[in-house]
Amino acid sequence: MYLEHFGLKEPPFSLTPDTHFWFDYASHHEALNVLTMALRSGEGFLKVTGEVGLGKTLICRRVLNSLGDDFVTAYIPNPHLSPASMRVALADELGLDVSGATTQEQLLRVISQRLLELAKAGKRVVLCLDEAQELPDQTLEAVRLLTNLETEKFKLLQVVLFGQPELEARLRQPHLRQLCQRITFSHELQPLSRAAVSDYVNHRLRVAGYRGAPLFTQQALDVIYTVSNGTPRLINVLCHKALLAAFGPGHHQVNATHARLAVDDTDHTRGRARRAWLRPLLTGSAFVGLTGGVYLLTRWVIEQIP
Repeated sequence: MYLEHFGLKEPPFSLTPDTHFWFDYASHHEALNVLTMALRSGEGFLKVTGEVGLGKTLICRRVLNSLGDDFVTAYIPNPHLSPASMRVALADELGLDVSGATTQEQLLRVISQRLLELAKAGKRVVLCLDEAQELPDQTLEAVRLLTNLETEKFKLLQVVLFGQPELEARLRQPHLRQLCQRITFSHELQPLSRAAVSDYVNHRLRVAGYRGAPLFTQQALDVIYTVSNGTPRLINVLCHKALLAAFGPGHHQVNATHARLAVDDTDHTRGRARRAWLRPLLTGSAFVGLTGGVYLLTRWVIEQIP
């Protein structure tokens, strides 16, 4: 809708986790390095956690795309799987025909045989489980048992769990302690800082083809940072709507007014914005004025008492 108006070749703030727009922020860079190093070292269980919208799926895709031909990768995005369904999903990702496996024992045997074949061919298999905090306990245990398959030198299956912070609490439960003890590398994603939000927005605009003076004013970026708390998904939503707000009247730069219109149009951020923008009223001179008013009111009430 606004691409030609702003000189863009593609939408810069799509919510699809597109590795083409990868932004090498410190926390994401560290997560990528930790995962890549650990997987190439043959570690069995890895974990990445972070709040909603911080980019866990994007990191997952980036890792899968960077491993090279010596790895076979499997990605399961649906967490609501029984142990049986998880094994079938893994078999499907490995390209196996399991129609002849009528029992779980037969299915596990077929998967094990395939993993051994890949190991003999010099291939390592990586299973990435997204939204892992939603996986049933029985399924988590089934995944752990799959990682028992190994040669004398390395695991036949490596697993990376991507989940929200609730995953940490779940793994601390006594009945999941065996799985928790096997997690050798972990990383917790952090939101973008104020300075990084500006770099992030400008980076995505450049990747999308924008050339020219800063498209978002610093005041607009300040509004977006304050309301999004540095969460990339919310930044994308607000920037897209701010561009629409500027495009409507034909403006060629996004200012703070456009950013606030974007906030007002977004249910998830509207209440957070009110709290953020009211907070300064309780500091500095505003706080002095407020306390002074309370003092005068109190004196007046006292004076009215006989």
